[in-house]
Amino acid sequence: MPGLSDTLVFVPAWNEEESLPAVLDELGRKLPQADVLVVDDGSTDRTAEIATLHGADVISFGANRGLPAGIAAGYGYAEEHGYAFCGRVDADGQHPVAELARLLERVRSGACDVAVGSRFASGDGFAAYRYRPTAARRFGTAVLRRSMKVALRRPFLDATSGMYAANARALPILARPYTSTAPEVQALLRLQQEGMRVDEVPVDMRPRASGESKLQGRKGVMVVLTIAATLLAFERLRRRG
Repeated sequence: MPGLSDTLVFVPAWNEEESLPAVLDELGRKLPQADVLVVDDGSTDRTAEIATLHGADVISFGANRGLPAGIAAGYGYAEEHGYAFCGRVDADGQHPVAELARLLERVRSGACDVAVGSRFASGDGFAAYRYRPTAARRFGTAVLRRSMKVALRRPFLDATSGMYAANARALPILARPYTSTAPEVQALLRLQQEGMRVDEVPVDMRPRASGESKLQGRKGVMVVLTIAATLLAFERLRRRG
């Protein structure tokens, strides 16, 4: 059951029994005032059990439904239970909780409705080009950035980042079901359409403790091209409207 906090942090997880304990321990140390929810996406390992043992609330799907469903469920839980603020970190250990705390403070201050942690934005003491992606990822991010600039009419450097902080105004928008293989990109489009202020904030991220990025190799290139086509189609429809 939800606690007395005004802030929820949720963690989408699928078979993350190895990396999840460290993520939950870090949340307890760095954001002790926040309630924590693990969205268990039909895991076949001890993900749900570990989450419960660490004191997190748990939503468990009966079968694997994919990351888009997990993200919508997390934001939907926050909206349903009346949280004023909501954060998201991934279960693979990539997102330092101290960085999420910075994003939540930015939203809490009223500077923006949503803050997105960016590996590629610079400023505020964060150097440019501090991450050196592979050739395939460089190609993918270049295509994605150009497409996002067209669709959002503003630059956005790290559109697939999963480190988010949001206020209650943004929760109904973020909780809608996702139809894209890149729910973070779809979320940015929705937020822009609804007039939400979204800040891209430079952060440091760690190497993944497990799994791999969806922008890796040939599969990653195909994902990015599909996303780019979707974004360009969105822009054409907007012009017609």
